[in-house]
Amino acid sequence: MRGTDGEAVDVVVVGAGAAGLACSADLLAAGLRVRLLEAGDAVGGRMRTDRIAGFTLDRGFQVFNTAYPQVKRRLELRALRLRPFIAGVLVHTADGTRRFTDPTRRRGKGGPLPVEGVSARDLAALGVLSARDMLAPASWLRRRGADTTTATALAAAGLSADLVEGLLRPFLSGVFLEDELETSARFFHLVWRSMLRGTLCLPADGIGAVPAQLAARLPDGVLRTGARVASLTPDGVALAEGGGLPARAVVVATGQSAAGDLLPGLDVPRGRTVTTLYHAAPRSPLAEPTLLVDARRRFLNTCVLTEVHRGYSGDGRALVSTSVLGAPGPAEVADVEAALGEAYGADVTTWEAVHRVTVPDALPAMPPPLVLSRTTRVAPGRYVCGDHRATGSLQGALASGARAAREVLADLERGTG
Repeated sequence: MRGTDGEAVDVVVVGAGAAGLACSADLLAAGLRVRLLEAGDAVGGRMRTDRIAGFTLDRGFQVFNTAYPQVKRRLELRALRLRPFIAGVLVHTADGTRRFTDPTRRRGKGGPLPVEGVSARDLAALGVLSARDMLAPASWLRRRGADTTTATALAAAGLSADLVEGLLRPFLSGVFLEDELETSARFFHLVWRSMLRGTLCLPADGIGAVPAQLAARLPDGVLRTGARVASLTPDGVALAEGGGLPARAVVVATGQSAAGDLLPGLDVPRGRTVTTLYHAAPRSPLAEPTLLVDARRRFLNTCVLTEVHRGYSGDGRALVSTSVLGAPGPAEVADVEAALGEAYGADVTTWEAVHRVTVPDALPAMPPPLVLSRTTRVAPGRYVCGDHRATGSLQGALASGARAAREVLADLERGTG
């Protein structure tokens, strides 16, 4: 089939987020002719970084986990100039701030204890859970037992309500973007494993550096930005600007809502919405690159990004990132700012609101029983991939893109694509 520029096209991939970039790379490596169409002005999907008023601001707070298998396979980590967080979390409570650090990581002489205020019984139960998740094969974690909610799994592991409410629920709310711990226990165990085995960090140029690196490896002429697909046609896609692009197969690699629009009848999970507030402070309210969460769950998490990398601020002020569920109104934002003042022990009236970004469908809802990887086949010659077809993570998006490429290749070889 021939595209609008006369070049023969085997596959059109719609959407240049992580899944679409991975799918396109694998199809190209197999020798197919691919066109990758992105509606926006740059690649990345939800993994975008903006430069606003001299600050480097991701579109929603995100972290990069070095333990993901797809990350190790596809990315040159050194080139990302990764800046790590401390392997732990601070929890603000009514009785003060408690520190929890990963006991498997090295800490300086005289450094903080791994946990503060946790019973010996909880320490033992958490140690057993962590050792199993860290050392067991990932394939075993995916298959073991009937899937339950994370809340049920934590209770079954012997963890007390005090530990769950005082640490795990506040922390995991920011991971799952929901605070009821209703997310699949299978996903929890895989995420816990990846946190124990990897390092949470951020690229020096922001999270957008990750898809930018993937896109830079594509041959010239494959990627086209500013190309919105209006609909799928019997022989390819129709473009919103007019005209069309025929192809033997089409892979929809957009976010879940856009995928549902392009593929009517597609089973699309509920999305989780998150809002990130960025503030500039005259001085750093926390002199370390550590996540701070709130036991009262007035916000999901907060951190001083300039403690992770000073280059995120162009004027020397501290850059504070805070995420909350949903899309808060002005009164709710004021309450969050008051909570930040309490948690940091800082005068937030001296802070400047720099930017706010709300991300609908930031993650797919993942209740049990969760299918960790679903086929990308929708109809003959039609495929869909993304984290909403796997797990809500960069690993899930990349793996789903890889699966789409495998299924497209298999079908085209059999003549069924």
